[in-house]
Amino acid sequence: MKKISLMGASGSIGTQTLDIIRQHPDEFQLVAFSVGKNIHFARQVINEFHPELVSVLEKSSMEMLKAEFPSISFTYGQLGLTEVAVYNKANILVNAVLGRVGLEPTLQAIEERKTIAIANKETLVTAGHLVMEAAKNYGVDLLPVDSEHSAIFQALQGENAKNIDRLILTASGGSFRDYSRADLEAVTVEQALNHPNWSMGAKITIDSATMMNKGLEVIEAHWLFSLPYDKIDCLLHNESIIHSMVEFHDSSVIAQLGTPDMRVPIQYALSYPDRLPLKNKRLDLAKIGQLHFKEMDYDRFRCLALAYQAGKEGGSMPAVLNAANEAAVAAFLEGKISFLKIEELIEKALTRHSCIKAPTLSEIQEVDEETRAYIYSLLSS
Repeated sequence: MKKISLMGASGSIGTQTLDIIRQHPDEFQLVAFSVGKNIHFARQVINEFHPELVSVLEKSSMEMLKAEFPSISFTYGQLGLTEVAVYNKANILVNAVLGRVGLEPTLQAIEERKTIAIANKETLVTAGHLVMEAAKNYGVDLLPVDSEHSAIFQALQGENAKNIDRLILTASGGSFRDYSRADLEAVTVEQALNHPNWSMGAKITIDSATMMNKGLEVIEAHWLFSLPYDKIDCLLHNESIIHSMVEFHDSSVIAQLGTPDMRVPIQYALSYPDRLPLKNKRLDLAKIGQLHFKEMDYDRFRCLALAYQAGKEGGSMPAVLNAANEAAVAAFLEGKISFLKIEELIEKALTRHSCIKAPTLSEIQEVDEETRAYIYSLLSS
């Protein structure tokens, strides 16, 4: 039986991970998890899965739960995330938190030789060089949970990496895929959160609408599959049926298809190298009838172009990209800025920054904080 630590249990990936564990009680056991402020949800998970360690955001919440469940160990805050990540009874860490907070716990878990099922884009985006080097040094598997990277990972099983010509990441186009630049001037938060294909958290849904989500995935793919950016392409695909493709130098293309259901890549990461049955909607291509594709417009999707720019420059630039995006998206969700202002703020942060070519963890943390402070200063000016 595989024993699982789950960071970010109450989010979209976290709740679907719990559903996988629920479907396969003889295969998986939840031994530790973290949540933020959703204490009601934490109680439900504790009562159903009986974990041994639980981390919450605030000390007061920890004390309250400790009084209710005296047989369980509780912790809190950033230190609590790390305690969940390195919990000695677990052999797999599912990193499903949002934001850069997942980086340090993941590095600690790698040092403890935990298998990492990674859904937290920011860990690889901000510090891919540190994470991949640590995984190599400690002999740890990094198993992708994002549907696009899982698709590539599956397509590469039994293949030789030297034969890869390019990776093709597919993108739904998000909530505004049929909008012109002019149409985007006055879009609302509610419109942006209405994704046509996927059910995701607010931040990721906004990232999908700006196409920053795809940009972060491009940077992730660069690190996960050790390919230069000129061998990583993006393709608009409305239906989200083909999750990504690998083209080989003999012109063969291998694609992974499926319904838009994140439980598939989550379960594959947990069960790898095996596959397990999954109760979900099956793909019916005859019923779908047609699949549509369109070349990516990098002028239209400016955030994607900025992500390629930051990734190619490397060093500390992706950390700036990520921090500026997180701060700008939060401001948009709070109604403080317009939709197109997101990309404007990110570009200003990238232009302002002097790149550090091989940043240490402490330098990445400092760049992250400085970038957020800069964005906040622009918002208040």
